[in-house]
Amino acid sequence: MYRVMIVDDEDIIVAGLTKVMPWQRYGCEVVATASDGITAQALLREQKPDILFTDIRMPGADGIALIAAVRSEFPHLQIAILSGFPDFEYAQRAIGLGVVRYLLKPSKMHDLEEALAQMVKNLGGPPAPDAVQSAENAQNFIIKQATAYMEQHYAEKLTLPEVAEKVYVSQWHLSKLIAKNTNQSFSDLLNGIRIAKAKELLADPSKKIWEVSEAVGFSDVTHFSRIFKKLENRSANEYRNTTLAGS
Repeated sequence: MYRVMIVDDEDIIVAGLTKVMPWQRYGCEVVATASDGITAQALLREQKPDILFTDIRMPGADGIALIAAVRSEFPHLQIAILSGFPDFEYAQRAIGLGVVRYLLKPSKMHDLEEALAQMVKNLGGPPAPDAVQSAENAQNFIIKQATAYMEQHYAEKLTLPEVAEKVYVSQWHLSKLIAKNTNQSFSDLLNGIRIAKAKELLADPSKKIWEVSEAVGFSDVTHFSRIFKKLENRSANEYRNTTLAGS
């Protein structure tokens, strides 16, 4: 039996789909339901469904980012979107991330069954030609989202679990994606962002080294100095003097 999960913030839709759809006819069973993206994430990792019917716009969640996260972390999961918004661009982006169907609410039973039949077919046959590309699209999306968040919050005490939560994936998955796409660890990527910002601040001679260190998120100026020299092959003072001399 293929395992199905349904996610929607409208309880009536979850209950309706669970009871009305002829799941057994397609060799499927509903193993989990959720009404929000955060609960859905936990259940996805716990239940490991094969098929997901999900709303794309729910309170407290970026639908496209959530879909990208799901596609990236669970590349073989078949996804059908249930949406009350006939947004063509939104649908295009979702399909580019590997969504099998983008269904508008209220959906006709024929359309729902057709979507289910296609997802079951995908699970039982060879991978679709664009399956690998859509998984790569999802991974690239996650990396861009994570990097953007780090560039906005570099001055804070950032942790891998915090950033992973913001892009809807597990910390282990994000760590793997960063290593695969950047050949760096999370710490190395964050340090690179912080040092790049520090170089901008060092152009201002009125700022002391410890002030720059603190401004870019380092709690210890000694640690900052060590990381700066490692990445730039010279001290922060040497970098400042060279920069100011050339300006």
